[in-house]
Amino acid sequence: GVTCIIFIAALSAYDMVLVEDDEVNRMHESLHLFNSICNHRYFATTSIVLFLNKKDVFLEKIKKAHLSICFPDYDGECPNTYDDAGNYIKLQFLELNMRRDVKEIYSHMTCATDTENVKFVFDAVTDIIIK
Repeated sequence: GVTCIIFIAALSAYDMVLVEDDEVNRMHESLHLFNSICNHRYFATTSIVLFLNKKDVFLEKIKKAHLSICFPDYDGECPNTYDDAGNYIKLQFLELNMRRDVKEIYSHMTCATDTENVKFVFDAVTDIIIK
């Protein structure tokens, strides 16, 4: 079976639409795809590592474009804080897990160009896979 799934979503995509369909928000599409994979019967007990990437871009963008663009129910401060908005997005993914009793989701906010961050996350993922 599959030991671990690595899923990557761009934090900074919350105010963007798909290239192929300008009616679909990129973050909503990521959530939809994550839901399909996370709750698929073939991956019922497979751990998932969720990388919420581009945290550096998100940090700058969230100061200017409110998260309610993507999540109308979000009632965080205006201007948004990185921590509040980032944690809200993370929670949207984690709450999709219908098998919390048997499936672990390990989430990390990442910046692929930050070598220290990538090394830390790589080590964490390696530990998960070895377990």
